Amino acid sequence: MHIREKISKQVVALMLLDALLVTIAGAAALLVRFEFSIGEIPEQYATNWLNFLPFHILITVAVFYFRKMYHYVWRAVSAQNVGEMLVSVVLAYAVTAAAAVAVELHLPRSVYFIALMNQCFLLVGGRCVMRFWTMLTHGRKVHGGERIMLIGAGDAGRLLLRELSNAGGRFGQVVCIIDDDAGKQGKYLETVKIVGGRSSILEAARAYYVTQIIFAIPTATPAQRRDILEICKHTGCRIRVLPEIIDLLDGQVRMAQVKDVQVEDLLGREPVLLDTGVVSAFLTGKRVLVTGGGGSIGSELCRQIAQFRPEKLVVLDIYENNAYDIQQELRLKYGKNLALQVEIASVRDKERIYQIFEQLRPQVVFHAAAHKHVPLMENNPAEAVKNNIFGTYHVVRAAERFGAEKFVMISTDKAVNPTNFMGATKRFCEMILQSRVESPTRFCAVRFGNVLGSNGSVVPLFKRQIASGGPVTITDKRIIRYFMTIPEAAQLVLEAGAIAKRSQIFVLDMGEPVKILTLAENLIRLSGLEPYRDIDIREIGLRPGEKLYEELLMSSETLTKTQNKKIFVEQQSPIDPAAIMSALVRLDRAVTEEVPDRELIRLLREIVPTYKSPEEVNARAAQAREMAAAE
Repeated sequence: MHIREKISKQVVALMLLDALLVTIAGAAALLVRFEFSIGEIPEQYATNWLNFLPFHILITVAVFYFRKMYHYVWRAVSAQNVGEMLVSVVLAYAVTAAAAVAVELHLPRSVYFIALMNQCFLLVGGRCVMRFWTMLTHGRKVHGGERIMLIGAGDAGRLLLRELSNAGGRFGQVVCIIDDDAGKQGKYLETVKIVGGRSSILEAARAYYVTQIIFAIPTATPAQRRDILEICKHTGCRIRVLPEIIDLLDGQVRMAQVKDVQVEDLLGREPVLLDTGVVSAFLTGKRVLVTGGGGSIGSELCRQIAQFRPEKLVVLDIYENNAYDIQQELRLKYGKNLALQVEIASVRDKERIYQIFEQLRPQVVFHAAAHKHVPLMENNPAEAVKNNIFGTYHVVRAAERFGAEKFVMISTDKAVNPTNFMGATKRFCEMILQSRVESPTRFCAVRFGNVLGSNGSVVPLFKRQIASGGPVTITDKRIIRYFMTIPEAAQLVLEAGAIAKRSQIFVLDMGEPVKILTLAENLIRLSGLEPYRDIDIREIGLRPGEKLYEELLMSSETLTKTQNKKIFVEQQSPIDPAAIMSALVRLDRAVTEEVPDRELIRLLREIVPTYKSPEEVNARAAQAREMAAAE
């Protein structure tokens, strides 16, 4: 009620001001016509004008009100607003002049013209003066607040600049603009100077005491965005970005859409072009089950599967909190348009898995449930066998027994020449799928590397360490890893599953490798801090089973292309099912008898021929890189 009262008082004040200005405009027109002599104005004209004035005021205020002239934020009035005001003034005057003529309240034709010019000057000009006055006073008020550098003088930058002006200093003041277009440099956008291109960012940030940078070029390519943000991160300012153009489908640009820059913005990865036709044919109208559906990858798979209108989507997870979160998210978004069911179960529980499959009869299975933490599985190898190997085998057998058409397992780059127990268990799971060549169910696995922001990944850890004041800990400054985003990984998994044939292993192109040390430094800078000065980076030594250099997934000569340039198939020979069954029996006996961890590790090394010690692999990799650098 208080807000409404405040707004109505402002509107009434503007209406009274407009009434005064209309009166001044008409009186001035009569004075101009009769050479500024009141005595020279004929009594008939003065009477006609006074009789005409109340109707003129009433009609003008009514037209202004219905054309929302009293709803503009005048400190941000634009050229378009000025045009709309002029139309309103002319329209109101035309109506009142026509009415005056109709009732024979005649005035000299020159008075009508002069009065119209006066009204345009006073009613429109007055509002423009108000805009510049409030802009100047606003600039003084926010001098001590956020000082913003805007990157991009295009349409998005202009709209964002206007909203910042509308906000009354709530977000801060734009003090300079950067744009690579030489034709714009040195000019002004909404009174703010375009000071130069990207090469001027560091100098301008210092000269204008910038505290925040907003990247407002939604049409920029990932590579362009990466290159500019690489410069920005050295300013020590908070860096924020507008979403890419695909996420601005309504054509609107608002401060609510501006987000803090993320480390993935610095990777410069090209967006995934998903073949929606192939994926739609694969999922639409199907019963789809996702194991580990509450996890980072599993939940993103569920989000994207839901878009393709499956007959039913089943989320299976042992951790009810994660399962509940994705359930509520999907219910909120899709409501009754998505047949969603959540099952709380462990893939280790064979009877429960069989019960779920028998009841729901899923046609497509995405198997994302697994223990994935390398050091934890080094210390708990029996749990890795029970969950990763036997959990996978239970789901595989249930899929076969109850008629699943396709089974897609989430694998990892750590399954390539594994140096740790977790990676070796995932490689053995791949071997299980490779052995099912005679199965009515088509099995495949999808390998990819580290996923930014996933549960337990390095990025959330670094962010927590930065928030607590450091230090940021890395195991070895030489370590490199391959990264992709969670949505990107999920999209590629869906398409790989759609095109999969029997017992294939798909490999995703992870792009260029990233040094973990560089990743840590970037995250510190994106937090507005300086590495080694504000936040230290400490090396703590390699963890058990950890590689210095993750295997480059794309280096294998056995890879063949698919229709998606980021998805490849690794050609591997089928594996004898009898050999897999023999290995499963040996592993089952080992975990049942609770053999020592070293015996279980030795057994898995026998079963997975590519499983090597990390010391051997790291020494060989380090030597190879030193030789390559020397050359």
